[in-house]
Amino acid sequence: MAEASEDDLDLGISLEVVATLVDQARAVQGTEVVDLDAEAETDPDTGAVEDEFDEDSLRAAILALNEDEQAALIALALVGRGDFTAEEWEEALEQAADRDGGEDAAELLLGMDNFGDLLAEGVAAFGLSLEDVER
Repeated sequence: MAEASEDDLDLGISLEVVATLVDQARAVQGTEVVDLDAEAETDPDTGAVEDEFDEDSLRAAILALNEDEQAALIALALVGRGDFTAEEWEEALEQAADRDGGEDAAELLLGMDNFGDLLAEGVAAFGLSLEDVER
């Protein structure tokens, strides 16, 4: 597949939002890449490194998205997991939008192992990268 540019591909959700959620998911699920040169904030009382994100804030961020954005996020995870290819995007979106079990998007995504990585893989399937996306 030829590489797509952000301008000629509409995923239904901005890459900035996806990149931010990938970062949050990786922090929550413990899969984020740690920058050893960066100065981490520590709690002065306990000396523990403070997590910037937690599962509740990640859940709230997902649920704050509109229905179409939530469906796009789920579809990206499905593509990243290999359930669909980039060429099957419309099918992935349709399945993501049609959640029969009444499961909300946050519950569904948080139930996926390493869903931050799945989102990044889903974006990569379209020839795009989250590396240079501003957060």
